[in-house]
Amino acid sequence: MFNMSNHFKILSLLILIFLASNSSLHAQKKSKVFVERTKVQRYTESLGIERLLGDVIIRHEKTRFYCDSAHLHNKKNNFEAFGNVHIEINDSVDVYGDRLVYEGNNRVAELFGNVKLIDKKTELTTEHLVYNRNTKTAFYDDGGTIVSEDNTLISKRGYYHTQNKIFYFRQDVVLTNPDSETYSDTLVYNTINETAYFQGPTVIRGKESTIYTEAGWYDTKTDFSKLTKRPTISSSEQTISADSIYYNNSTYFGQSFGHVEIVDTLHQVIIKGKFGEMWDKKGLSYITDSAMAITYDDSDSMFIHSDTMWMHFDKNRKAKKMLSYYNVRFFRDDMQGRCDSMAYDMQDSTIRLYDNPVIWSGVNQLTADSINIVVSKNRVDSLVMFNTSFIVSKDSTNSFNQIRGKNMVGYFRNNELHKITVDGNAQTVYYIREEDGYLIGINLAESSSMIIRLKDNDVYNINYQSKPIEIMYPEKDIPKDMKRLKGFNWQEVLRPKTKEDIFKKVQVSEKDSEGGD
Repeated sequence: MFNMSNHFKILSLLILIFLASNSSLHAQKKSKVFVERTKVQRYTESLGIERLLGDVIIRHEKTRFYCDSAHLHNKKNNFEAFGNVHIEINDSVDVYGDRLVYEGNNRVAELFGNVKLIDKKTELTTEHLVYNRNTKTAFYDDGGTIVSEDNTLISKRGYYHTQNKIFYFRQDVVLTNPDSETYSDTLVYNTINETAYFQGPTVIRGKESTIYTEAGWYDTKTDFSKLTKRPTISSSEQTISADSIYYNNSTYFGQSFGHVEIVDTLHQVIIKGKFGEMWDKKGLSYITDSAMAITYDDSDSMFIHSDTMWMHFDKNRKAKKMLSYYNVRFFRDDMQGRCDSMAYDMQDSTIRLYDNPVIWSGVNQLTADSINIVVSKNRVDSLVMFNTSFIVSKDSTNSFNQIRGKNMVGYFRNNELHKITVDGNAQTVYYIREEDGYLIGINLAESSSMIIRLKDNDVYNINYQSKPIEIMYPEKDIPKDMKRLKGFNWQEVLRPKTKEDIFKKVQVSEKDSEGGD
């Protein structure tokens, strides 16, 4: 049966011999292989060889070959060595093996059995090795192990350039050190600076995370990685990916560039952007430049955008809090909003909106000094509005139903707002209509507290909890300045209508805020 493995070995050897035969060194006059020392030397005329026995030293140019015995072919200028083979290549490189075949004219040595190449602090072991003195390259194709300082590398095939101290590994490459294990298809390792270069699919498994990349490098001395092609860093509950990632495992600091994405499966949050930094020791990271967070559940997703997003983690790298700063806008099918800054506390499942927050739910616009959204089982459960709380909904082209109070609490059912309680200084301006839409009048009321009930996001009942002061005006008789409660600010022009709208920056004109009157 045709053996592809043997065929590849022969082909690899032929390539090395061909390169040697065409090298500039070979262009020089061929030098002879000669015996420098042996205990017994016998010539066998029928075979055309000299038998060398005991403490044999053969020299070719400046390289010495040591062995127990050898067969020397003077005419062919080559020899075969047996037992305790040792090639003294230079002051730093030595090669050992059980058997050696050396081609003097081509300057190529092939070693078999218990082969060992030692270069100062680096040691390569394999069962078959071809060393080309012209290119100063060692090649193995039957599995090899390299030990250098605290690093151990294993691969099916490999090359070692003894001059520049660089290894080239192919097939089933494994690099291990006290901090990590690396698995790669193609890897280049520089023994001088102890840096591994990845040139194919690579997995680096650390104590707390796993890295995947298809290109990059890893400095084993400084524990610094630069991952440049489809890199991903994964832990038990998070995955970070980007176009490129720099990470220093000794300082626990990293930077991500281009299409950055953090996926937190525990809290069902995805954060995206174009640039990010992380300080794992501090439990802190941020993303900026088109930053967007996506919180998702079984029924819907919320898309959030701001200038910068920060994530805080505990010592086990579990997300604790997400902070969004400046020009925050979010979209969800049943709720949209904006504010200047936002905090999402994963521990109590509360989203807090600060600095001019506004939320739209159905036809209703909700504003306050600050707003808390409480999430339960990844669904909106309720929202709390603090100080100068305001609910506005459009009644007609130029008229608005309004509810104002100190604090409000809104309750959700099946992701829809169904009840609102108002506590303190409650005021309403409400357009009372028949079922056919005919306007009965405009009701103005004040009370210390009230309960508002909604159906399909429309107010259908207002229950005043204490004695209200109510006045019903015909539309033609109500004073114009009483149509708007204090603090009225209609911001519909800012409302994100789609998830893409969260990236739009819109300014509110005075006419827009007045509702077109």
